[in-house]
Amino acid sequence: MVLLAVLAATVALFLWGRWRHDVVALLALLACVAAGLVPAADAFAGFGHPAVVTVACVLVMSHGLRASGAVDALTRRLMPSTTGPLLGAATLTGLGAVMSAFMNNVGALALLMPVAVHLARKHGLPPGRVLMPLSFGTILGGMTTLIGTPPNLIVAGFRAETGVSGFGMFDFTPVGAAVALAGLAFIGVVGWRLVPVRRGAIDEAFDTGRYLTEVRVGADSRVVGMRLGEVDDEIDEDDAQVVGLVRDDTRLTPPNPGRVVREGDVLVLEAEPEALGSVLSTLGLRLEEAEEADDEEDGQGEEGGEGEKRGEEGGEEGGEDEGEVAAERAGEDERGGGEGDDEGEEGDDEGGEGDDEGDDRDVALQEFVVMPQALSIGRSATDLQLRTRHGINLLAISRQGQRSIRRLRAARLRAGDVLLLQGTRQALAGFALEFGAAPLAEREILVPDARRAWLAGVGMLLAVGVAALGLVPAAIAFAAGVVAFMLLRVVPPRDVYRAIDWPVVVLLAALLPVAGAMATTGTADLLAGLLLEGVAQGRPVLTVALLLVVTMTLSDFMNNAATAAVMCPIAIGAAAQLGANPDTFLMAVAVGGSCAFLTPIGHQNNTLILGPGGFRFGDFWRLGLPLELLVVAVGVPMLLWVWPL
Repeated sequence: MVLLAVLAATVALFLWGRWRHDVVALLALLACVAAGLVPAADAFAGFGHPAVVTVACVLVMSHGLRASGAVDALTRRLMPSTTGPLLGAATLTGLGAVMSAFMNNVGALALLMPVAVHLARKHGLPPGRVLMPLSFGTILGGMTTLIGTPPNLIVAGFRAETGVSGFGMFDFTPVGAAVALAGLAFIGVVGWRLVPVRRGAIDEAFDTGRYLTEVRVGADSRVVGMRLGEVDDEIDEDDAQVVGLVRDDTRLTPPNPGRVVREGDVLVLEAEPEALGSVLSTLGLRLEEAEEADDEEDGQGEEGGEGEKRGEEGGEEGGEDEGEVAAERAGEDERGGGEGDDEGEEGDDEGGEGDDEGDDRDVALQEFVVMPQALSIGRSATDLQLRTRHGINLLAISRQGQRSIRRLRAARLRAGDVLLLQGTRQALAGFALEFGAAPLAEREILVPDARRAWLAGVGMLLAVGVAALGLVPAAIAFAAGVVAFMLLRVVPPRDVYRAIDWPVVVLLAALLPVAGAMATTGTADLLAGLLLEGVAQGRPVLTVALLLVVTMTLSDFMNNAATAAVMCPIAIGAAAQLGANPDTFLMAVAVGGSCAFLTPIGHQNNTLILGPGGFRFGDFWRLGLPLELLVVAVGVPMLLWVWPL
């Protein structure tokens, strides 16, 4: 009875929503320890549970896929170049479902949200008409594989505790794919019409305007030989355009659409901050300042060795030898601190061979606004010696729609300019303090890296393949993938812990011992008996359906991982009392735990689109309720067919 009281209080606090889910889970764990239901020595054993380790590792690898540009490149290839609003939204939703099967579904939604907003703006649609189908599609896709969503990992862990092996990578696919395909078809044909028409507040409180940035045309770029008008057509989907061209140190503005692009040209682009990565991927280009910095690192800088400033067209590169550049890139100037030696750090970006001070060398992108009365006003990047003195690259400037900026390095800064800077976090903080620049609210601006994108894609495929073939447990496979990502600098070591959603990890680790106590104390069997005798009346098929509905309902109001952890012991107890196949009951919990469509609080994806879509709390049930009814109608027959009782 004590455990039932703890569980009732826990569920009530989850539904109340005043305290974070991880805090509530820790309170439940401590209450069980205090009551003697969970041994003190085993209180934190959940942190070593394979499901918890796998969730954390999948989050890190998902971050690597996003940050490297791998998923963005995949999106560009799979999305139709010319599409109507319905086909575009349906394709985007389907792509989100596929991506969320192999990466965290919250990460998949976050990556595709800018694409969805752009699609809505392009066709004059309310953003919610695209965002809600996309959110529901990523939730549906997550149920199709072991790593697609935390409830599946929890269910697999409970199955392993019954004395048999856990579920494999694709054991969830037959039922999950059938439910997901039915749901996607419903959303694409009928469901999108049920989304309430709201006008969202996309970036209204955080609009920096469009960036002007420079990209160099390399020998391997696909734009070599294209006309500027054709380049504009290529990036029109991203609402970007070419506003200038620099050839032989001469800027041509406005550029002639018929002019042919040559190797070595510098294109001046105007684009939204979130679209920069997509534009670079589309054109196969790199930011001018970043590329020049790489050239200097390799000792191939065009300006190196002259020792004198050469005016506005790049004087900051002069007078730097390889040792100075390596030291500055590592943050070893007067504000950097001097960790490590020149030789040990010169290859940091490419090889990831740094020493214990590697965190201080991680390069970051950050937006800063130039404050009134700042020391940087009226001075250019050359004057400030951003690269030579501070180890910082100026990648782009946003100046309230003006296009009169000549060259980035020569542009004299004004109050209100928004700068996109690249450098070590320590160097960026020092620049902001010295020159009066305020960092903006953090948001992710992805600049693709082809090498790291390939490494990220291959690494994820290998981890999934090894886990799917059963060569090693999933936790080991993905932990090895995280280590490889760190060594290859796909995810800098400093970003590994930022990529993990720690409240989810704590939630799982705290509730697993509580769920275990349900089995050891007989509470799960008691609840299963009440469920069987009071409602299902001993009928296995009705019990499966009831488990699915109850789990789905709970997941609409409390964290789906917590719901799965609570319902799994009940499912196992019900199967034991009926003498039925426990896999059928556990799979019902897995499907129900992945289907939270009625409220914005049941799943993080729904919460993410609440503001951008302009939704109210009660807007989700209009599409969510018929979708959940469809899940039950398709899921129960598929469960009984694939996992016979």
